[in-house]
Amino acid sequence: AHASDDPLPAGQPIVIDMGAKIDGYCSDLTRTVCLGEPADPNTFWTVYNTVRAAQQAALERIHPGMTGTEADAIAREIITQAGYADAFGHSLGHGVGLAVHEGPRLSRFYEDRLEPGMVVTIEPGVYLTGWGGIRIEDLAVVREDGLEVLSQSPKDPIISSNW
Repeated sequence: AHASDDPLPAGQPIVIDMGAKIDGYCSDLTRTVCLGEPADPNTFWTVYNTVRAAQQAALERIHPGMTGTEADAIAREIITQAGYADAFGHSLGHGVGLAVHEGPRLSRFYEDRLEPGMVVTIEPGVYLTGWGGIRIEDLAVVREDGLEVLSQSPKDPIISSNW
């Protein structure tokens, strides 16, 4: 992305990545919005549903002792099966704490194991050249029995009818 004076395009997905820092600790959250109804509703909802399914699977299946590579593979498999392997160019997530990006990494190249108490993002995304992208990111803490999602924001895409 880059800054410009161009107006935001109606009907196109807009990925908004945000966070806050309180008492020295960071947060991270991403949601996708669309100004007006999607210009290409079939692509929009197919990509959105793929990303949402990938994130949900990761949130349900990640557990302590799993490597970052194993965690990333959960979401990557769903995105690949949907035909978007080349459109998921980043990792599934990263640690968050005193810095917004820190270890552990939930990526194809991170073999360290997740431990209880670690705070991580789960943020699969699909980005299509000439169309845009969709990402859903939530913050979660690794617990003994899996992940506890800390984010409280709704995940449904925000489609503004007042555009």
